[in-house]
Amino acid sequence: MAEATPQGNPAVVGLAGFGMTTILLQFHNMGWGGTGTVFCAAMVVGGLMQMIAGFQEFKCGNNFGYSAFCSYGAFWIALGLIWLLADAVPEGWTHLKITPHDIGLFLLGYTIYTFIMWIASMRIHTAMALTFTTLLLGFIGLDLVFLAGMKASLLTITTIDLFICAGLALYMMAAAIYAQVFGRPVLPVGKPWLQ
Repeated sequence: MAEATPQGNPAVVGLAGFGMTTILLQFHNMGWGGTGTVFCAAMVVGGLMQMIAGFQEFKCGNNFGYSAFCSYGAFWIALGLIWLLADAVPEGWTHLKITPHDIGLFLLGYTIYTFIMWIASMRIHTAMALTFTTLLLGFIGLDLVFLAGMKASLLTITTIDLFICAGLALYMMAAAIYAQVFGRPVLPVGKPWLQ
């Protein structure tokens, strides 16, 4: 019987897309740059890269990766379109007008989704659980900024939290790549939080 051809790990692409785009958005949230490059990254790096990874996770039979990468890839594409509509709604098309409250509801939907994925992440390993913990806290912070009008210091705290989240995603990407390149685990990811 012929040996199966080794397959790549789609997570290294999805985690790269998520981590890099999240970092770029936090640069903007800190006031270090505009949204132009974030928009482009949201559509291609955060959106397209994660969607491709998600569809490949489907082939691997990984429902967690399939759902996460497709859902968060769609999040970035939707966010890019929200930015377009927020500034470019033609006269008379008021039904498409997007308010900060509307953005808050969009974020709240993803907070609920992230909570569900956070519970599942605890069965994978510590690095995944920490990534989803910081992501959940980040969404809760953004919910409070957009829905409760809590700005300034809360946005800064949320931004720092999301920098950590992005760093954890890139750490997991590096752990998977290094494990294959070096033929052994190099970066520890820890044990699952739930057995």
